Amino acid sequence: MVEVTSIHKNFGDLQVLKGVDLSVQQGEIISITGPSGAGKTTLLQIIGTLSRPDSGEINIDSTKLNDLNERQLAQFRNQRIGFVFQFHHLLPEFTALENVCMPAFIGGLSKRKAEEKATELLTFLNVHHRSNHKPAELSGGEQQRIAVARALINNPSVILADEPSGNLDSKNKNELHRLFFTLRDKYNQTFIIVTHDFELANMSDRKLTMEDGLFV
Repeated sequence: MVEVTSIHKNFGDLQVLKGVDLSVQQGEIISITGPSGAGKTTLLQIIGTLSRPDSGEINIDSTKLNDLNERQLAQFRNQRIGFVFQFHHLLPEFTALENVCMPAFIGGLSKRKAEEKATELLTFLNVHHRSNHKPAELSGGEQQRIAVARALINNPSVILADEPSGNLDSKNKNELHRLFFTLRDKYNQTFIIVTHDFELANMSDRKLTMEDGLFV
């Protein structure tokens, strides 16, 4: 599903990624751990097309990202990649349902079909009863479930999660961790998770450790 080959990335004189290789199968959940500054988030941003590498190749679901221009990358990102962040980045002026629908609207899906899909996801995630509430009216755990539904709305090829449970209490954190595996079982979803949470890392199919811009 994801093939990363010899990725290098510098920020000025600082070499952040030093030739990273990574292969992820469909339906696999992998975690990436390591100290702050190791390059984990930078790698995730490059896989997610939010940043371009200085050199190296990325293939996702048989598409070579190096060959795409900015407009094509934006379309690919909308249709094929789902993002879950530590901070939910929900739009405060919109309801939970509207937040979940937003990527589908951007992708050109009709309002009716987007809301049907969003409602299905919110029901599956046990937050359908909060559909018409705005983010400020939701708990942290509910907000993160809304963010997960938003990541899933376009049936992405891969979900990239950056410290997804870092802002949650123990109960909501454990529920979120179990949810990732439920989603994998139901949708054969592929996850790449950057985390400092060793419980989540140890649950994953594979746990990778990054230090100084390389997997060790």
